[in-house]
Amino acid sequence: MIGKLNHVAIAVPDLGAATAKYRDMLGAEVSAPQDLPEHGVTVVFVLLENTKVELLHPLGEGSPIAGFLAKNPSGGIHHMCFEVDDIRAAAKKLSNAGARVLGDGEPKIGAHGLPVLFLHPKDFDGTLIELEELPK
Repeated sequence: MIGKLNHVAIAVPDLGAATAKYRDMLGAEVSAPQDLPEHGVTVVFVLLENTKVELLHPLGEGSPIAGFLAKNPSGGIHHMCFEVDDIRAAAKKLSNAGARVLGDGEPKIGAHGLPVLFLHPKDFDGTLIELEELPK
């Protein structure tokens, strides 16, 4: 059901410093910061040949990333994102198998302008999983 790994997301306490490390120290190409108010984050993508790394930083008071950083002040891996052909079919299959889709179960538009859903980390060995529908 899942396709390729789209990205690994890392929550960071200082987006500018993290971006500089990937760009200047590792020589990676990085995107401009993008605010996603509906998700409560600002993101930067580190563009790699075979995938991406998403740097996440809290945006606004209710950001879920703020809570993550409160527990992990140095930052850390927040989630992994896998591509799927049909996000609604994937969500239905996973729900029928006992996995919990977070939120109201309806896809939201993610950073790439595509529908995304998140799966409860307790159902996937402590790892938050994001599913992103491939463009049609």
